[in-house]
Amino acid sequence: MDKQQSLASLAAEILEKNICPELAEQATQLVLGDGNPNADIVCIGEAPGKAEDTQGLPFVGASGRFLNEMLAAAGMERRDIYITNIVKYRPPGNRDPTPEEKKEFWPYLMRQLEIINPKVVITLGRHSGACFIPDLTISKDHGHARKVQYEAHEFLVIPLYHPAAALYNGSMRQVLIDDFVTAAELARTNR
Repeated sequence: MDKQQSLASLAAEILEKNICPELAEQATQLVLGDGNPNADIVCIGEAPGKAEDTQGLPFVGASGRFLNEMLAAAGMERRDIYITNIVKYRPPGNRDPTPEEKKEFWPYLMRQLEIINPKVVITLGRHSGACFIPDLTISKDHGHARKVQYEAHEFLVIPLYHPAAALYNGSMRQVLIDDFVTAAELARTNR
């Protein structure tokens, strides 16, 4: 089974096991992830928003458009990376996912990472970053790589501000772009 088939099988398992049924019931569809299953970089947000729920793809709204700018600054396109979220269904009213919802989806996210086997994991926002780095302070830790152990797997995790931060605060644009360019360079050199 190739990586794309393994990811499709994982999505089918989430549906079959009815993970987070209360979220699934009100969501349009499961949003597993999108992009290159052989990517060196996996970007992880917290949960799908309205546009993502409608289209079935992560980061396709305004934050996704800025993520595309970040990619372009690093000489990349969406097809060069894999993008997903911790929680795979949109929470109602765009609320933050609960700790229980994150916990239910965590093993499936870890399996996604095992399948893709990226060189670098970029967390987008403090919520997804704190799932990997519990003592994360995004204002202090953004852009700094840390090795994170999960069972037998070790991941190089780089927490970034969420792209939405640049939409609300224009002065954050360059910080996000610079952090992403540095993370992409680390993925290129991390052999």
